[in-house]
Amino acid sequence: MGITSLTDKDRIFTNVYGFQDWGLKAAEARGDWDKTADLMKRGQDAIIDEIKASGLRGRGGAGFPTGMKWSFMPKEPTAGRPNFLVINADESEPGSCKDREIIRHDPHKLVEGALIAGFAMRARAAYIYIRGEFIRECETLRKAVAEAYAAGLLGKNAAGSGCDFDVFVHRGAGAYICGEETAMLESLEGKKGQPRLKPPFPAGAGLYGCPTTVNNVESIAVVPTILRRGAAWFAGIGNPKNEGTKLFQISGHVNRPCVVEEAMSIPFSELIEKHAGGIRGGKDNLLAVIPGGSSVPLVPAEQIWDAPMDFDGLKALGSGLGTAAVIVMDKSTDIVRAISRLSYFYKHESCGQCTPCREGTGWMWRTMERLREGDAEVATIDRLHDVTKQVEGHTICALGDAAAWPIQGLIRHFRPELERRIAARSGGAMQEAAE
Repeated sequence: MGITSLTDKDRIFTNVYGFQDWGLKAAEARGDWDKTADLMKRGQDAIIDEIKASGLRGRGGAGFPTGMKWSFMPKEPTAGRPNFLVINADESEPGSCKDREIIRHDPHKLVEGALIAGFAMRARAAYIYIRGEFIRECETLRKAVAEAYAAGLLGKNAAGSGCDFDVFVHRGAGAYICGEETAMLESLEGKKGQPRLKPPFPAGAGLYGCPTTVNNVESIAVVPTILRRGAAWFAGIGNPKNEGTKLFQISGHVNRPCVVEEAMSIPFSELIEKHAGGIRGGKDNLLAVIPGGSSVPLVPAEQIWDAPMDFDGLKALGSGLGTAAVIVMDKSTDIVRAISRLSYFYKHESCGQCTPCREGTGWMWRTMERLREGDAEVATIDRLHDVTKQVEGHTICALGDAAAWPIQGLIRHFRPELERRIAARSGGAMQEAAE
């Protein structure tokens, strides 16, 4: 059954382009903060069950069921160990820019979502960890939180619910690794942002050693609308186990780069043709697509065109939805140079804690540069692939995987191009020697 495009009446983020004011009064006119206390009166377990029934999966990249994640939190916090909600607004994944738009134009959806989600998890407070480079966005978010406090929507007896709840905004310092949930907790505590060994998991011992859940901005911002409109409505959008609406960020070689809210599982072709004005130079000029941000493997044109844009559909193609940051590359792209540039990014952002990542990311980038110039042997390609497998799955966090997967995708789909460069270089060298 084909997935139909999202209708305007089903959109959650109705001000994603900033045509209206972001402030509290405008947000209330759009339906935010409407009888929030009544939503909370349903009860904490009922809210978690509703989110489970909606099929919402984490929008930060991993796609873990949100309601299930919430249910891991202690039902009865102990004295001196309150529950916390931490919201990941670090958004440092190359190609990803959706959370920025939510914070810039619809911040009250996030603030209200933080209150409801925090209440459901018996949390005492929410910390929003925002990327340091988001200067104007941080200003807007802090003003939105201040508006909510002034209106009695946060703090003592938040929104008239009888519960006390605080929201704190914390600016990061520009480290990609702090997007990983445990590194974010370390940074929040004032330490160097390095991932923690698990277990213990954050739900057992997270921020300041207290039970903590870390969620993405989009995952939290959609919660109030799901509760108002019902789990069945949200679950009725997209394919089974890939339900709901999703913010897609389309960049690269399209006629109209954009951030757009669409139905999960929409075919790639419809997403690009309807919202991005098609591929630059037409469909036949498409070379490859990175469908979920720089850390997922690329998919060649012939495989991606009719693919459903959801977690399972892209996984079947050996890639992933990630944050739904769709990076489109046409045939003018030097694909080897593009992946080598991503390798440099991961080398630069590795925290250095794990040996496979610390040593492997630098080695992979240097090898990619040699392959880009053709200054290698064919056996180098196999050696590089072998090293990616030694890095993948052998580190505390997923940065090692993120560094390995783009290279694996390149070798899987564009090995002939790597071999062509090597042959061209060696052929040129032989000709020079003959002369």
